[in-house]
Amino acid sequence: MNKILIAITGASGSIYAENLLRKLSALNDQWNEVAVVMTENAKIVWQTELGNSVWKDLPYKFYSTNDFSAPFASGSGQYNTMIIAPCSMGTLGRIAGGISNDLITRAADVVLKERRKLICVVRETPYNLVHIRNMETVTLAGGIICPATPSFYSKPVTPDEIAGTVVDRILDLAGFDIKTFRWGK
Repeated sequence: MNKILIAITGASGSIYAENLLRKLSALNDQWNEVAVVMTENAKIVWQTELGNSVWKDLPYKFYSTNDFSAPFASGSGQYNTMIIAPCSMGTLGRIAGGISNDLITRAADVVLKERRKLICVVRETPYNLVHIRNMETVTLAGGIICPATPSFYSKPVTPDEIAGTVVDRILDLAGFDIKTFRWGK
């Protein structure tokens, strides 16, 4: 059973979230459930960056950031992967500090304590030492830090193709069987 939680924070990089949600929809034979938590700031940033509110039309169940009755707020919900894309440095810092002040940070705490997969797609530049230490802490706790750093081997042209190089890496890390550019093939 593959149960995935997608969290979308207010960091810049809504294109990654939109691309990820679209690609997950096409991979619906590889998951049983996808749940989404989106902050209010994420909705504002999405509309600013992408000029749409397409998330409202997606076929996933959305949860409020203060809905602690969501199934993934407990390890018994058995969500095996959590992807935070984009992951703000504030969210990362709260996860690193064990501060579960909303559903995203609570779910991340649950995923880490249950030794399941947490993928944080951090979107900030440059990093300061606090960011780096928080990334270290989350990594040592079992999380995966996946900076939203595109690759250019496949010669992407459009912004969506460029973001897609990061999203394909996220899907690889999450264990999905995808068709994407592979080095040396």
